[in-house]
Amino acid sequence: MFTHSTKIRVRYGETDQMGYVYYGRYAEYFEAGRVEALRSIGISYKKLEEQGIMMPVLNLQVNYYMPLFYDEEVTVQVTIPELPTIRIKFLYKVFNAAGELTADGETTLLFVDAFTRKPIRMPAEVIAALEPHYKS
Repeated sequence: MFTHSTKIRVRYGETDQMGYVYYGRYAEYFEAGRVEALRSIGISYKKLEEQGIMMPVLNLQVNYYMPLFYDEEVTVQVTIPELPTIRIKFLYKVFNAAGELTADGETTLLFVDAFTRKPIRMPAEVIAALEPHYKS
């Protein structure tokens, strides 16, 4: 199983009138964590797109437990629980500066050919980067 953590600092514009991180920002935090997790094993979204591969989000699910606040350092932990094929599932845990779980969730993305807009199998370079994390 592959897991990676990314630190993010909450910006003022990400908070709502109550001073909490606006609930819709969590999708952005998930994306930032996901991009950095893939980058950490040599997979670049930009390079995939240049090769004609897109990864649209099929679903997003979030559970909120406690708020995050302006200027707080947040840790976004991303796990890919199983070796993907056509779809790739990401699990997320968001921790505040005290290490408390503030939210969790998941997304499922689909590998798609940018020109035909049809699903494709996971690219070979993604398989090569992820496979070592799933061998027993």
